[in-house]
Amino acid sequence: MTRGNKSATSTATAPTPRGWVSFVGSGPGDPGLLTMRAVDLLRGADVVVTEVPEHAGLVRTVLGLPEPTPVTGEDTATAPGTPGDPEIVDGGFGEDGQPLTHAARAKVVVRHAKKGRQVVRLMAGDPFLYASGPEEAQACVKAGIGFEIVPGVSSVTAVPAYAGIPLTTKTNRELAVVTCGERVDWSQYADKRTLVLLSAVGSIGDIAGALVEAGRSPETPVAMTMVGTTTEQATVTSTLEHIAVDARTAKIAPPAITVVGDVVNHREMLSWFETKPLFGWRVLVPRTKEQAASLTHRLRGYGSVPEEVPTISVEPPRNPQQMDKAVRGLVEGRYEWIAFTSVNAVRAVREKFEEYGLDARAFSGLKIAAVGDKTAAAIAAWGLRADLVPSGEQSAAGLLADWPPYDDLLDPINRVFLPRADIATENLVAGLIDLGWECDDVTAYRTVRATPPPAPTRDAIKTGKFDAVVFTSSSTVRNLVGIAGKPHPSTIIAVIGPATAKTAEEHGLRVDVMAPKPSVEDLVDALADFGAVRRTALIESGQPVTKPSDRKPSGRRKVRAK
Repeated sequence: MTRGNKSATSTATAPTPRGWVSFVGSGPGDPGLLTMRAVDLLRGADVVVTEVPEHAGLVRTVLGLPEPTPVTGEDTATAPGTPGDPEIVDGGFGEDGQPLTHAARAKVVVRHAKKGRQVVRLMAGDPFLYASGPEEAQACVKAGIGFEIVPGVSSVTAVPAYAGIPLTTKTNRELAVVTCGERVDWSQYADKRTLVLLSAVGSIGDIAGALVEAGRSPETPVAMTMVGTTTEQATVTSTLEHIAVDARTAKIAPPAITVVGDVVNHREMLSWFETKPLFGWRVLVPRTKEQAASLTHRLRGYGSVPEEVPTISVEPPRNPQQMDKAVRGLVEGRYEWIAFTSVNAVRAVREKFEEYGLDARAFSGLKIAAVGDKTAAAIAAWGLRADLVPSGEQSAAGLLADWPPYDDLLDPINRVFLPRADIATENLVAGLIDLGWECDDVTAYRTVRATPPPAPTRDAIKTGKFDAVVFTSSSTVRNLVGIAGKPHPSTIIAVIGPATAKTAEEHGLRVDVMAPKPSVEDLVDALADFGAVRRTALIESGQPVTKPSDRKPSGRRKVRAK
């Protein structure tokens, strides 16, 4: 090759990848209202340009990202946690702390797209409804950047729906959406059609007066809902005559949606969100991070605000040789049974298999026992099926009740592999020995106390700012008290079973709720039942519906869910 050819080769550059912008509607606040397309785009994004402060947390929730690490640069951003995670850029405010204009925000979007990056521009509500989507999309056209629009659920319809207010009915078919300002001619809204008012909080008194002056009845129903679709949602219902005073008394603040018209009367019967049994309850979830997901999801379904505080850290055994030897024995056919007593045990064995380059085929001919349905599900996710799951109580005792005795004619091998935690009790081992089996009791993982939570969380636990705490094992009780102190007496204590209840009482905690069966689902359902009974009792006695953290009762009624 000649020198000239070398020069030509060295100066050649690969073309810059074409950037792309997806304008994605995030909805009014509830992460569950994101569309499937929105979630897919967030998962594949290089950059996410947000609009409101809550968007960064929304992205981390959807993608399962850790808390952000601040970085410096031309944009206010957070660095990706690991390769493949998107960069989150604050599109609401600039470096000077001032709100970005539509034009300035469009420049941020275009700049990242010109670098060949896949950009998600996350917008509140819907990008093309009372939003800056059209202007920012036009900026992309001028810059030669391709884009797409992903509609989102608008607060115009979502917030009234979450407040239990239908915007149209068989007798109310007409609807008008009004962005409130000084130039609105309210005389054109004197008829009985339903009005949805945006940005009306500061001027609701003047607006109500203008509508009455235009011919609307002073008794026309009005509802104002702030922070709609979130667990902080609050609604006040009134009339045009009294809404200004009532909204001020209820401390209604932006963002809020106001509905005017007879449709507001349906709220008394159709309110479904704010009447959830645990609505707005701040619930402490003291579990390992890996175990908290299903519990947290179910709590949110009942309207609560779960806060995960890890109290247990799952670590490998200090001496891995025992586990290594047992896994080799499993592959060599030394065992007739393997008994999994937790999801963590399944995970520990699976990780050891992956370390050795093994897969589920090594279980061929081996009988598998699981202590309960959750453990059996973890086994199934590995492509295996549990041969034995307790038919009754899902515990070591329940497993022993169904375990077959050793039969030297039917069982070619009399040995059981039992991978467990280092703090597990000896009851299962003793029971298996009584049935004639030999048991290799192997420490597959250690459970150690986690580091204390931040000071504000510890203070909230001790001063009763949590409405409830759910304990899923005795160790979560011991460790929470050890790292953060005892929950305040006003906090509702919910436990998964009798053993956990006993440990809680030994630590000076009064148990309010106990699950009828030892499962996460039954525990959360029992707490929700408690919340529903409590709410009904308050209403029937003529008292306002409060949360446990709002008042400090002198005593509690002990509840056993049935």
